[in-house]
Amino acid sequence: MSGETLHVHFLGTAGALPTPQRNPSCIMIRRGSDTLLFDCGEGAQQQMMRARTGFCVDAIFVTHWHADHFLGIFGLVQTLSFNGRTQPLTIYGPSWVHEFVTTLRHVGKFNCGFTLDSVELSDGSWIRFDGYTITAFSVSHGMPALGFVFEEDQRPGRFDRERAIALGVPAGPLFGRLQRGETITVENNGAQQVVQPSDVMGSPRPGRKVVYTGDTGPVPQRLVAVAQDADLLIHDATYDDSEAGRAAEFYHATAGQAGEAAAAAAVRTLALIHISSRYTSSDAHIADARKRYSGTVIAPQDLDMIEVPFRP
Repeated sequence: MSGETLHVHFLGTAGALPTPQRNPSCIMIRRGSDTLLFDCGEGAQQQMMRARTGFCVDAIFVTHWHADHFLGIFGLVQTLSFNGRTQPLTIYGPSWVHEFVTTLRHVGKFNCGFTLDSVELSDGSWIRFDGYTITAFSVSHGMPALGFVFEEDQRPGRFDRERAIALGVPAGPLFGRLQRGETITVENNGAQQVVQPSDVMGSPRPGRKVVYTGDTGPVPQRLVAVAQDADLLIHDATYDDSEAGRAAEFYHATAGQAGEAAAAAAVRTLALIHISSRYTSSDAHIADARKRYSGTVIAPQDLDMIEVPFRP
């Protein structure tokens, strides 16, 4: 797992309405060879081509059933079928996901070459993948709506090579066995000695953690619970702070409220997304977030990609 890359592609960062610069919501997380989509607004396929990510999507997670978060799935599924996909595709989402996938199967006159599955999620639901887990949490959007936490398994602690040699472990394959958690027996000063992984391994280290809120009003307490110490929080920031009243009316957050949540959860980086089409610049959003949060704040443009590194 230590060699797996983790890339976050911001394929769509617009609010409900697209603009010439921003497409509707679509976030792609690529971990090693796995590719997950979180929302898939219209135009997502073209964004994938522009970003050169390809179409090898392993699962789709939908936050809620507003059209700017799912319309792109219809075209993507047909393209995947035309391209010869045979492996099943699962679409995860809140209530109504089964009805959505039933509609998806019948909305076009084409023979889908692969199985489409649906899984309904609610607050606290989790899906296990190889080396990481996706957990759903409830948000505030005036309808059933979810955010998602991508969280890797813990990594082994650091291997103390000098300590291992002092215990009589010769450099070579036995080092690897200890790092994989195996207990070994070696000869040390003419006597057999058992060496446990705990003798030569440091404390486990956390994996990487990315949190995506989807559309939501401010939910700082929920984020303290699920996003604590996250490497990246991708948060609704539809409005700057001057439009706090409008944000509350439509169950969205301001950039300052996103900053407040990031500070409360002690995340490392805050990404402001779902920017309303009324804005031609996100400078005010970044300034508002920085008033309440001292960490790194970004307002990604469409097609931006960031790599999430392992912590030291």
